[in-house]
Amino acid sequence: MYNLVMKDLKLGINPWFLVFPFVINALMLVPGWIYFIVPLYFCWITIPNMFGGFRTQNDLMFTTMMPVSKKDIVKARVTVIVIMELLYLVIAMIYGMITLRLYPHLTYYFYAPHMGFWGLCFVMIAIFNIVFISMYYKTAYKYGGATATSITAAMLFAGVAQWVGIQSPQVYDIFNGSGADSTVLQLSILIAGIVVFIAFTMIAYRIAVKRFLKVEIL
Repeated sequence: MYNLVMKDLKLGINPWFLVFPFVINALMLVPGWIYFIVPLYFCWITIPNMFGGFRTQNDLMFTTMMPVSKKDIVKARVTVIVIMELLYLVIAMIYGMITLRLYPHLTYYFYAPHMGFWGLCFVMIAIFNIVFISMYYKTAYKYGGATATSITAAMLFAGVAQWVGIQSPQVYDIFNGSGADSTVLQLSILIAGIVVFIAFTMIAYRIAVKRFLKVEIL
């Protein structure tokens, strides 16, 4: 499986997408922006282009000719997706910490990039994963429908979460008010989001394996 992961990282993925997070995540430095948009760029740009590249390269046929199991093929591809997601989120979090230092007294209308916000982002990406990965491996070739559906699901979560944060004084206080100063509360939300991310991705992986085993590759 390690070799499959390295194959994707070295040959399958355009090197630009390893640099892209450092560039696009600089949007986190915009004061008071809708920061949910930043991780959504991964869903909008990176995933469609990555899987479009795999399809153009006929990666599925090439990989199945190798002495590897279908389960390992899925595991390696899911691992690559997670690596890219974590790269994207960690860099965005670093920019977010810089933003909090640059604008310590800024009044936020939308969510500020505290730890709790990143917990919500992990949940958003978890929803994207469970929809995209499970749908994609119905064929392991067609990615358009899976991409559109998963992006829609992630955007709906972000929109609802942000709306609740604006409309509910209690939620706003947790993320932008006095709750933002509670390290324990913020860390708890972040950990909860990471747990959801791990759980949803594992479920998506299991569904994908079951579906991919039924796919006939000509």
